[in-house]
This record gives sequence, C-alpha cells and structure tokens, in this order.
Amino acid sequence: MSNSNGKVAVITGATGGIGFEVAKRLGKDGYTVVLNGIEDEIGAQRVKELTALGITSEYYGFDMTKDEEVTANIKKIGEKYGKIDVLVNNTGGIGVRARFEEMTTEQYRFVMALNLDSVFYASRAAIPFLKKGENPTIINYTSNAAWNGAGPGAGIYSVSKGGVQSITRALAKDLAEYGIRVNAVSPGTIDTPFHAQIKATKPEVFASWANSVLLGRLGQPEEVASVVSFLASKDASFITAETIQIGGGQALGI
Repeated sequence: MSNSNGKVAVITGATGGIGFEVAKRLGKDGYTVVLNGIEDEIGAQRVKELTALGITSEYYGFDMTKDEEVTANIKKIGEKYGKIDVLVNNTGGIGVRARFEEMTTEQYRFVMALNLDSVFYASRAAIPFLKKGENPTIINYTSNAAWNGAGPGAGIYSVSKGGVQSITRALAKDLAEYGIRVNAVSPGTIDTPFHAQIKATKPEVFASWANSVLLGRLGQPEEVASVVSFLASKDASFITAETIQIGGGQALGI
C-alpha cells in the first residue's frame, strides 16, 4: 500500500454516486483513497475499478450511523497511514419520508444519525490524524434543504442538513488553531442513482427539475467532485467555514 509520505483521503459513503466520483478525482489528484461503505461486494468492486485507473485505494466496511464502528475504523485507518490529510463526509441521504405528525422517534433518530451524527463521529475520530496531515481539511455536504425546509415528508432531512451547516462552521472555529480547514459543498439536483427511482417511474417530473435550475440542466457527479478536489487542494488554503453551492443557480429559484 501507499507509504505514509503519500497523501491520504478518507471518503465516507463512497461506493456509488457522488462519493465514488470524489474518490476517482482525489485518486487522480494523487491521494491514496480510503473508501467507506456498507455494501462490501460493491466496495471490493470499486477498489478494482480504481486500481484499473492506477489509483491506490482501500475499502473499509462499516456503518456510519454507529458510533463505535466509525471510531474504531477511522482510528485503524489513521494509525495505518500515520495521518489523514482529507476527510470527505459524503455519507447521507433522505433516509425516510414522513410528515412530522406521523414520524416515529426511530425514523427521526435514523435520519439525524445518517446525516449529522456521521459527520460528528468521523470528524472527532479523524482530528488527531488530521493534525498530522498536510494541508489538512474536512469537507461536508449540506443542501438547499438546510435553508428552505425541504419538501413535504423530507422535513427531518432539512433539520439534519441544517445541523451539518452549523457543525461545519463550528468545526472550522474549533480546528483553525491546528491549520485544519473545514468547508461544505451544497450540491443541487445531481444526476445520480440517488434519483434513479423517480427518473424511472416519473420521467416527466425528473425532466421538469431542470426547469428550476438557472443553467437549465441537472448537475453531474464530476462537477461536485471537481469542487471537492479544489477545496482539498492548496489552491483553497485560505478558505474555511464556507459553503459552496454546486447547483447551477438552483438556490436562487426561477
């Protein structure tokens, strides 16, 4: 595997969609990429795909909503490489759809764990190793939902992403003295498997989404990966506590 002098990036939820594009991009940027996921067969396949591209990578299977699993595995990764240079907290999702009146406490807890707790667990465990990193940085994912309350049934997603917005700024303040930068990206509607079901069952709805985007189209995963690449690079060395919208102007509404 890569020696400890190489740059190391840990990307959670990286076996598909935007996460895997980020892994490919950071790999091409010269990082050894460590992918996390919960589908071990897909994880193994992704490592093969990265190897074929000449990228050094590893897969660790663990559940980002489970405190002990995250802590133990991030520690294992950090100790193996002697440092972590970049942590990309990519894990997340709608989780469940429920109006607040019908929402169970279990559903509430799950969505918060998936989107917010996961960022806390991974960041906390990675900080000692980021302190040893080169140009160390954490990159989180928020959403327009953090501001607009999301659609009916996705309210708790909005709440969790609002938390990510806050923890990004709070971590940036907490870690500035160590030279660790913390930023977030806020992808708009990106054409990934995340939207596959609606694309297949209601293509007209899917197509209509482009109408709400100033640039008149949906984003591609590579267009998120390129911004993550920038935020991880020395070119972004004076950027911290920021959120970059990657939505083709969608946040403005039309």
